[in-house]
Amino acid sequence: MIDQFHFQEDGVGFIDKSREHLYVLDLATRKADILTPGSFNEYLPAWSPDSKNIAFVSKRGQNSDRHNNWDIYVIAAQAGAKAHQLTIFSGPDSNPDWNSRPAWSPDGKLIAYLQGGSPKLIEYAVYHLAVIPAKGGTPRLLTASLDRNVVKPHFTTDGKSILFLIEDDGNVHLAKIPSAGGKIERLLTGRRNISNFDLGRDDKIALVSSTPQQPNEVFALRGKDLRPLSHQNAQLLEQLNLATIDEISFKSKDGTEIHGFLVKPPNFQPGKKYPTLLMLHGGPVGQFTNQFMFNWQLFASQGYVVVAVNPRGSSGRGEAFSKAIYADWGNKDAQDIIAATDYAIATGIASPSHLGIGGWSYGGMLTNYTIAQDTRFKAAVSGASESNILATYGTDEYIYDEEQELGVPWKNLNTWLRISFPFIHADRIVTPTIFMGGDQDASVPLHNSEQMYQALKSLGIDTQLVVYPGQSHGISKPSYQRDVLERYLAWYNKYLKPSITTLQK
Repeated sequence: MIDQFHFQEDGVGFIDKSREHLYVLDLATRKADILTPGSFNEYLPAWSPDSKNIAFVSKRGQNSDRHNNWDIYVIAAQAGAKAHQLTIFSGPDSNPDWNSRPAWSPDGKLIAYLQGGSPKLIEYAVYHLAVIPAKGGTPRLLTASLDRNVVKPHFTTDGKSILFLIEDDGNVHLAKIPSAGGKIERLLTGRRNISNFDLGRDDKIALVSSTPQQPNEVFALRGKDLRPLSHQNAQLLEQLNLATIDEISFKSKDGTEIHGFLVKPPNFQPGKKYPTLLMLHGGPVGQFTNQFMFNWQLFASQGYVVVAVNPRGSSGRGEAFSKAIYADWGNKDAQDIIAATDYAIATGIASPSHLGIGGWSYGGMLTNYTIAQDTRFKAAVSGASESNILATYGTDEYIYDEEQELGVPWKNLNTWLRISFPFIHADRIVTPTIFMGGDQDASVPLHNSEQMYQALKSLGIDTQLVVYPGQSHGISKPSYQRDVLERYLAWYNKYLKPSITTLQK
């Protein structure tokens, strides 16, 4: 029996009356006392320096399933204590999806956290670093002038500065700012993706970082000196001949500059034309970064050039760039993908008659949007995607986001139909396409792939539907993950592996 507005989540299924609460476990007696009983969920707990209080994130008030107003609360670490609400901003404060715990200053007087943007902008809004007195008061935005997302705040041991990560145009850097406000100092930059870090005594920094030809490893940072601590993949990498990855930029149809990555196969030969794959990321608010991408390396090892693009809608280049596709999916972002294809052909590296495209989640959706506008692609892989947007209403976990961005169908039907054109005008598609998904996906339910498969089958276009039993939006079973990659390659090889003679013409 379901009676709430937001009633399902990916990996959970239908939402019942159970909730996630905070408990304190006494290690000696093994007794656990609940701190936060009630009808709300609590996430991202963080101990105060004196271990007397816990800061956490919760979404409370009436109709809490109809908004995204996450707030910071503090509660004494003892049974029967009452939680005290710190933040009152109408948008999200430390949204659990950002995976950044509230951070206490060493003296316990301040809490650093992430403040989101306008609720209307949902995921398109940039989120900033903020601090607020632990006993309550007015928050201060420290990165208000920085048009980039920041995550994972951490105070230095003297409490005078806060370290955090900046998502910036294909990279994730480590930065520092005075906790009282001031100039941002970037401690570690370059072509890299830093996924996590921590501070030890004397502010020694350990971090996890990846580069295009180096999978994640643990490093120590002292000043500007980055010293490797782990060598998990060293032996394997010595045996491999990896692809080279270049950063690229080009103009889209309307003149907007778009950035991305060009992956060249090992033993690349200038002047030779290669079968080329356009790889699209999910989100849409997310970005490809300068990190090791196994699937790019796999495809390149099989003789493919890979073009990975951060089209409009991506993060890393500011709020205006992200929200450029607001309620307008498959328009500007698809034009950016088409421009990337033109760029790869114009450079002489891509064979115009041997083009493939593919992605997962919104990357799969953008694949559908693109092949419904551009008939040059000879093979496509669309993972966990949708095209008949109207049919998703009430069947996925994004009801709040959809109503904020698109409105309700009975009032804004034209918007819903306009962005459903890959299904409504499926007869424009000529590209052989394989559709994949998990049968337990509540993020983009499988019926979306089934509809597109059925449409292309009806049109007589070569297509397949691959269903992974027991899997949610992300395929987690190792044998299935391998199967996904094998099917990607098999499908592309079927349509894009001509003779070398043909490609050189």
